[in-house]
Amino acid sequence: MNATIETGHELDRPLQDSLRSWRHHLHQNPETGFEEVRTSDYVARILSALGLEVHRNIGGTGLVANLKVGNGARAIGIRADMDALEIAEKAPGRTYASCTPGKMHACGHDGHMAMVLGAARLLAERKDFDGTVRFIFQPGEEHGRGAKAMMADGLFERFPVDAIFGAHNMPGMAAGTFATRRGGIMASEDNFVIVVKGRGTHAARPHMGVDPIVVASQIVLALQTVVSRNLDPSLSAVISCTEFITDGLRNVVPSTVTIKGDTRSYLPEVQRLLETRMREISEGICRTNGIECEFSYTHEFAPTVNSAEFVETAVTAAINVAGAEKVDANVQPMMISEDFGAFLQVVPGNFIFIGNGDSSQRGNVPLHNATYDFNDDILDTGARYFAEVSRVALAGE
Repeated sequence: MNATIETGHELDRPLQDSLRSWRHHLHQNPETGFEEVRTSDYVARILSALGLEVHRNIGGTGLVANLKVGNGARAIGIRADMDALEIAEKAPGRTYASCTPGKMHACGHDGHMAMVLGAARLLAERKDFDGTVRFIFQPGEEHGRGAKAMMADGLFERFPVDAIFGAHNMPGMAAGTFATRRGGIMASEDNFVIVVKGRGTHAARPHMGVDPIVVASQIVLALQTVVSRNLDPSLSAVISCTEFITDGLRNVVPSTVTIKGDTRSYLPEVQRLLETRMREISEGICRTNGIECEFSYTHEFAPTVNSAEFVETAVTAAINVAGAEKVDANVQPMMISEDFGAFLQVVPGNFIFIGNGDSSQRGNVPLHNATYDFNDDILDTGARYFAEVSRVALAGE
């Protein structure tokens, strides 16, 4: 049975109680990418009860809620992701565990939504800023399609912003700490498929065919030279061949081998270099062996590249909320990917990590784990951060 809500009663509670109630309801009712209908309904009811102007069905199930105070012309966006994962939750003692078999909030998007709702409540109650804050609730983050869907539906034309801000909880970081950096903070994810078309034959008579396993193996090994020999050593990238599929049998040399995998990097120019060299190597090796090659390369996630100006804005806001000792302004970049990067290709802004808990605290279970849970102790910190970064950004020139 799905949890229910009395929106008015929720807003009468102290903020921390409301944050926990919102988060637990969202955790119990996970929905995966572009299916976040009930999630969107729930979020919209809360935002409407706060007096915000809510716009629905942007890029599918996405929504934007506007809060304008004063006469300021500037506008900023605060983004939360809404989708869950197709993972069966393993938390038998959790009173608010997922009510949907095979799906759970294993990445903390339930907590992200609750924090942004909390920021909306703080700003709506206090009205201590001048300008417009747009609360953007995005579908389909996990597969890197939701941001593009919202933008294709006119997100920034209909709701222009001067900057956009996002955050993600991070297990392994002390609870309530912050970390960000200038430039690339998270990597792109590009997927590739290489189909090597040989000529199948009997395993006892290999000279009658062209063995695609041998050719595909040459390609896999040669691809490992792209990062080590074509990329500036001061830059970072990863090429991973993760699947090697044939249509052969024990006594049959196959006709086709399919190589699948992904690449990670931080800069668009590195993405272009990887794609170009991988294509040249794959097609060149196949040509040398007298067989055909089909090469496809798709951009699933853009790199998340922070804007220098708004890193300072985010750091200032984080210090105001948590104190300077809890803010790392030059964290090491990570090879994980985030759909927020697509927004940053269009408008400037910042993405920040908020510690979910280190090894001595709750909240240290890895993301995308069946026992993961967002740490309720950081909900208030996150809500106050999003409210403060709105104030600081709108106060800037």
